[in-house]
Amino acid sequence: MEERAFAKLNLTLDILRKREDGFHDLRMVMQNVALCDEISLEERDREGMTLHTRAAYLPTDENNIAVKAAKVFARETGLSLPGLDLTIHKRLPVCAGMAGGSSDGAAVLRMLRRRYRPDMGREELERIAALVGSDVPFCVRGGAALAEGRGERLRDLPGLPDCTVLLCKPDFPISTPELFGLVRVKKLRFHPDTAGMLRALERGDLEEICRYVYNVFEDVLPRKYQRVWEIKRQMLELDALTAAMTGSGPTVFGIFADEAAAREAARVLEREYRQVYVTAPWNEKLVQED
Repeated sequence: MEERAFAKLNLTLDILRKREDGFHDLRMVMQNVALCDEISLEERDREGMTLHTRAAYLPTDENNIAVKAAKVFARETGLSLPGLDLTIHKRLPVCAGMAGGSSDGAAVLRMLRRRYRPDMGREELERIAALVGSDVPFCVRGGAALAEGRGERLRDLPGLPDCTVLLCKPDFPISTPELFGLVRVKKLRFHPDTAGMLRALERGDLEEICRYVYNVFEDVLPRKYQRVWEIKRQMLELDALTAAMTGSGPTVFGIFADEAAAREAARVLEREYRQVYVTAPWNEKLVQED
């Protein structure tokens, strides 16, 4: 079995409140792009699950979301899975705010459902996904969606119209718990206009969509991460219609109406940064409605 695991972007990311369980209620417009990992799964005679990857920095035990996903699937379905060999061909940058690990886990869930529980509906698969991680339900579904709660409540959206997306990840991670720890919801200066973004997506107006792109984490980003703002500035100077950090960063994405301009911007950014990618929106749903 083979499956692709697509990167996600946050066209908007809003934090509404801190919950009693310590998590935050979020409202996010999420969008897949075509940049992806490739995942394969093969049955074998031996018991257990083995993960193979050339990316030496990836854990190969349950600390890897892909392995965790398989174990949660088996537990929630009551299935006794055969021995499995899982191989991840890693292309997505890690610790990047693009749900690379969550997307790998979601790909595993889709494969296991297809092979062992083809009768399982999308809602049940996404329920299992939420037990694996907050971004995993969206990554299971794919395309574009409004995500609320911790990310488990999803509403399908029309995705970005035809455009080119430029991604640039600076050479440092940003701790998600650190950023959440800095958020004081009542002190946030700005919030994205999510309703405006939804209307713009319905109309398919790229320039209007770009006016509504915003991530509240940028409001609390410490100065030690100023490279994020520098990359944004460079992209805008190089003709991006908009630029923003995705998720908890540090990856910055820019949306370009013109592919040639995006590729020229990539050449400029590659002089300073190793992880620069030119891609496009991916609007296909990966699991259809029940």
